[in-house]
Amino acid sequence: MPSKRTNNTITGPLGFHAGAVSCGLKAGNTPDLAVLVCEHPAEAAGVFTTNKVFAAPVAVCREHIANGKSQAVIVNAGNANACTGAAGMKNAKEMAARTGKRLGISSENVLVASTGIIGQRLPMDKVRSGIDAAVEKLNNSAKAGREFSRAIMTTDRYAKTSTQEIRIDGCKVRIAGTAKGAGMIAPNMATMLCFITSDVAISNKLLGRLLKRSVTTSFNAITVDNHMSTNDTAIIMASGLAGNGVLKNMSAAAKFAGALDDVCLELALQMVSDGEGATKGLEVVVRGARSISDARKAGLAVANSPLVKCALFGGDPNWGRIVSAVGACDIACKQERIDCKIGTQYVLRKGSPVTVNKRPLDKTMAEKVVTIKVDLHMGKADFRCYGCDLTPEYVRINADYHT
Repeated sequence: MPSKRTNNTITGPLGFHAGAVSCGLKAGNTPDLAVLVCEHPAEAAGVFTTNKVFAAPVAVCREHIANGKSQAVIVNAGNANACTGAAGMKNAKEMAARTGKRLGISSENVLVASTGIIGQRLPMDKVRSGIDAAVEKLNNSAKAGREFSRAIMTTDRYAKTSTQEIRIDGCKVRIAGTAKGAGMIAPNMATMLCFITSDVAISNKLLGRLLKRSVTTSFNAITVDNHMSTNDTAIIMASGLAGNGVLKNMSAAAKFAGALDDVCLELALQMVSDGEGATKGLEVVVRGARSISDARKAGLAVANSPLVKCALFGGDPNWGRIVSAVGACDIACKQERIDCKIGTQYVLRKGSPVTVNKRPLDKTMAEKVVTIKVDLHMGKADFRCYGCDLTPEYVRINADYHT
């Protein structure tokens, strides 16, 4: 078994075990159901979709995590269990109950997550046998962690993981996360499933605050296609086994907060780089806005613009699409104050075009990640968001992804 020092997966932090199996929910005999378990009830927090049409597993999670404690997560891919009515809720609750019974814990300490096609009922005979088999495979190896990450994928091209290791009170504290998400990605809890484990000792209230803080600048700052899902779920569980003194306030938790921010941002960037059909990444930096809300609106207007995304795919530095998107998004701005850069080159200053050197600009547009900077010169608020290009492959994937 690999040592904990080489385990850069969600089973790396002390106290966590995983098991994953293929039970026929996805084609091709690929892993599609997995269980994540802590050795004892963990401090837990979650952030979920703000879509008013939300999946049954989201409803169950919100109910079960309300007391701030969780011990296990059961997750399946290939079927979202969304828009499935009372039967869908019954099935989500049964997933929690069966997992809890197999683990010898209360079903209320089990969280449920699903991803896949909307509007189809779960084949519960397959799910039941999958839960039983996944529990039998539970262990804390790196292999188990990697298999968990693969089991939650849908249209993802690769598994997404991130880890951090810090020292608090002289103790080694580990944070590990895994996520899935490539399409139906839009801010306000970007379309995804995300599971984060840590062995830090921390109060539940603080853990929840820190997760929401990290989500703001990571999962809520990415977009692939401006389409919010029904199943968005991000869960963090902390076993408390690292041995540090319990973190109860922001000053004591500053180092942990920074590491959690890094894990969430790395996962978010992996998601946009793996956006369905994507060939390039996009970073949009908005400065000088009157408010954070204005900066966010402007950045996402650019990152979500189909015209900007198509220009990115084609390598065309069409800055008119950028500034028109900013001007149309109902924020405080004045045309004569706007500056715009593509990479390091100004293309617009004080609302007027700048003569540019085309060759370096074309080279910038060919880079793997293109950075666009817009300065509104209206205030002091900034925001940074991330996206990707729009390609024919995205259209093909989503034309073929049907019920």
